[in-house]
Amino acid sequence: MADFLQDYKREHQSYVTLLFCSAYLYKQAFAIPGSSFLNLLAGALFGPWTGLFLCCTLTSLGATSCYFLSQAFGKQILILYFPEKVSMMQNKIEENRSGLFFFLLFLRLFPMTPNWFLNLSSPILNVPVGQFFFSVLIGLLPYNFICVQTGSILSQIKSLDDMFSWGTLLKLLAIALVALIPGTIVKRFSHHKLEGKELIVNGRKSM
Repeated sequence: MADFLQDYKREHQSYVTLLFCSAYLYKQAFAIPGSSFLNLLAGALFGPWTGLFLCCTLTSLGATSCYFLSQAFGKQILILYFPEKVSMMQNKIEENRSGLFFFLLFLRLFPMTPNWFLNLSSPILNVPVGQFFFSVLIGLLPYNFICVQTGSILSQIKSLDDMFSWGTLLKLLAIALVALIPGTIVKRFSHHKLEGKELIVNGRKSM
């Protein structure tokens, strides 16, 4: 199957790339699940690095399209069907307004709410589009990397020997290292939030 996809891509590279990008942007813009499948497919079709670049770029652009669509048409629908979730997210955003970018990264790395809902609700919650875009780009990088690398590895495995080759093991090690990034981001966010609380406490004490 992987060989067939590669052969088809070589013969129709522009068509395959255009079709993949269009499908990815459509899926993201209209908050349709399925990122993991498309990321795996990107790794198999385009390789680990081109696939990662495409997925990160398309994820960010598609999510931002979803942001603008929701800003134009989604407010009443979200408030009507998800009033409790919107209220909960509003409270969380306001609590972390001083460190909003790190909080958005935290939500992408360890989602307390689905990514599709975060994309739709962000304009309603007054999240700046710049912070939104880069939080998607950076926050979903580890997830995209893991999926794309996995797709690339699976497309190259043709026997059990391939599974235990040095190349495959090094790629798996890279995936494991990238999986540690979320913990580092969360630690940074927690430290930032703690500093903010200390400033508030000191400010009250000085009064």
